[in-house]
Amino acid sequence: MMDKKSGIAKRITLTIGLLFVFFINGSSVRAVEVDCRMDFRIKSWSFLYRSSKGTGNIYCSNGQRAPVSLRGDGGGFTFGKSKIVHGLGVFSDVSSINQLYGTYTNANAEAHVGLVDSASARALTKGDVSLTLTGTGKGVDVGVNFGGFKISKL
Repeated sequence: MMDKKSGIAKRITLTIGLLFVFFINGSSVRAVEVDCRMDFRIKSWSFLYRSSKGTGNIYCSNGQRAPVSLRGDGGGFTFGKSKIVHGLGVFSDVSSINQLYGTYTNANAEAHVGLVDSASARALTKGDVSLTLTGTGKGVDVGVNFGGFKISKL
């Protein structure tokens, strides 16, 4: 009978010890990094001021998904009208899809050119989150601009 009680006591002590080590060791407790991508469609027009509106869907490796609205505004030497129909956004790793909403700014000025068939590429940041946008579509679009790009929940 004594052996049974001492075996249970040893198990309880071992369990408490393991839990103590797990919670004290901060390097063992890490947020899971999530890979997220976004497909999107967006229409833009510009004449010194650039305005873009569109929609998209964000898909994350942890199963989180969200339809989103997109809006871009900015200025610079730019003019034209374009439509990106096959857009892809790739985000840096985050711990939750909620970190992706908000306003991103250009890491540097965006250069774009397109006649009939249009292509676009942008690098954007929002705090620790980075976003690369690429896409193809149609339009007439020439210039260099700067500004913000907002992602909102639908």
